[in-house]
Amino acid sequence: MANKRNTSDKIWLVLKGLAMGTANKVPGVSGGIVAFVAGFYEEFIYSLQKINQKAFLLLFNRGLKSFLEYTNARFLGLLFLGMIISYFSISKVLDYLLANYELYVWSAFFGMIIGSLYYIAKDFGEWKRKFILFLLVGIGIGISISFLEPAKENNNLLFVFFCGIIGVSGMTLPGLSGSFILILLGNYVLLLVDSVNALYDTFFDVFQGDFSFIDNQNRIHLLKVLVVFSLGSIVGLISLSNALAYLLKHYKKITNAVIIGFIAGSLGVVWPWKTKVLETDALGAIIYGSNGREIITSYQRYFPSEFNSEVMFAIIFIIIGILILLFLDRYHKIKLTSNG
Repeated sequence: MANKRNTSDKIWLVLKGLAMGTANKVPGVSGGIVAFVAGFYEEFIYSLQKINQKAFLLLFNRGLKSFLEYTNARFLGLLFLGMIISYFSISKVLDYLLANYELYVWSAFFGMIIGSLYYIAKDFGEWKRKFILFLLVGIGIGISISFLEPAKENNNLLFVFFCGIIGVSGMTLPGLSGSFILILLGNYVLLLVDSVNALYDTFFDVFQGDFSFIDNQNRIHLLKVLVVFSLGSIVGLISLSNALAYLLKHYKKITNAVIIGFIAGSLGVVWPWKTKVLETDALGAIIYGSNGREIITSYQRYFPSEFNSEVMFAIIFIIIGILILLFLDRYHKIKLTSNG
């Protein structure tokens, strides 16, 4: 029975990593929300914090086993395995759904974020005046970010490294979407679409024994971009986790109040009814980036003017998103009762 439970725990961790990876891919949705709602956020942050100088001293002085135990490597490894799998599986499905059913995808995530607000806030405790103040600060920052306009794409490797540090924020800061930050920095398509697809195509070519991509300068450049972005993400994960671990240890309720505010403020980013504003030239023709895709300069949000079938289905998906989180809440209660 113990082995079955252990296997089950491993599978659940991979599935949680899948959920985090998928959420990180969606502009406006934070993988950190998944960690927060699923109840492993603090373990995630404190585990990342332990990838430090002491960990590497243990590695050199006492061996790999001590290093793995100290850093909670099994927990992190299974989570990251799920995230990596998501980029080559669920994320592909998500790309298709966003391209063909964008309104309903945004609606479902909008509902899930509303549900997550209830899920997280219900156990906060007493809302003193200072906590409400920090909540409002978080909401203000979240809303302000949602109305910023995107920059143009920049594939300079130093800037890509910086994007990695900033873009990984969605994994460590619930409510602050790393994908949306990358849109604002102008590099979302480059880093989370083109470079990932280049890696996918390269794996496929190698599997077939085709190494002609070595002469493809664009493919090689995209692979370099992905490597530099990944290195920046690692640096960002470790540095942000250390800062957050300190805040959670010394100012837990204030930190949680700001996080709840971030999540509430992010609702503006995932508001389902919005249209893309595309970059155009002096004659009004749409300008395309080097990747052949339209360049988004901003979003215009609106309220639907009439109640039609499309609006009805969008509302249904919002309700489904809320119900998913309520079901998760009930599942956790049942699990706690059975364990007790």
